[in-house]
Amino acid sequence: MKIVISPAKSLDLESSIPTEKHTEACFLKEAAQLSKVLKKKSRKELSSLMKISDALADLNYQRNQEWELPFNIENARPSIYTFSGQVFQGLDAFTLPEEKIDTLQSTLRILSGQYGLLKPLDLMQPYRLEMGTRLPVGKNKNLYEFWKKKITTALNNELAADELFVNLASNEYYKAVDAKALKVPVITPTFKDFKNGEYKVIMTYAKLARGYMTRYLIDADVKTIDDLKGFNYEGYGFSEELSNGNELVFTR
Repeated sequence: MKIVISPAKSLDLESSIPTEKHTEACFLKEAAQLSKVLKKKSRKELSSLMKISDALADLNYQRNQEWELPFNIENARPSIYTFSGQVFQGLDAFTLPEEKIDTLQSTLRILSGQYGLLKPLDLMQPYRLEMGTRLPVGKNKNLYEFWKKKITTALNNELAADELFVNLASNEYYKAVDAKALKVPVITPTFKDFKNGEYKVIMTYAKLARGYMTRYLIDADVKTIDDLKGFNYEGYGFSEELSNGNELVFTR
């Protein structure tokens, strides 16, 4: 099984890392190419490009200037212990049993505007570069053009012919994958909560649920769609009635 999720803008650069294991990302050459482009951007340009405050522009200007290879455990952190948004809160990798870390590493892939595709233990330095940012890179007019073929090829190289592929990424990030070119079907779980008399996607809860689902898939070592339908964390359950084809709906 392979799972793709989105990264997070919020980062944890302080918490103690529960493992000494770490790996090298597959697209560091491309990440360095993007870094060169970003290093040339002023604070004002970053603020305009990313639609962020002056304070955030200043923070990320400094991060851009300090970004450098090679990465090591002194100047970088494993990605799964660095991203700290709602998906990662739901996943809660810090409490994952040590014997499950290898399963997480072989199963989970994090889509990234800066790094393309990250494994959980891949080292990364702090950055802010959302996939939807309109950043021209060489002949590519944006990051989707820059990354799509690279990411899709990398995923296909890892996927077995009959392997389960679960998309838990946001639309912004999943657009960086050429789904039609993948060698396997894509299963996309959707999470809906009952509110005001109907089931609807509530984004805050949905982001957490993507993390809960990721944790469930690792905890249960899921291999089949039927196994996936058994997801029951935090009160969610599979809805046959609301599901449609490869979009599986879970409600609570």
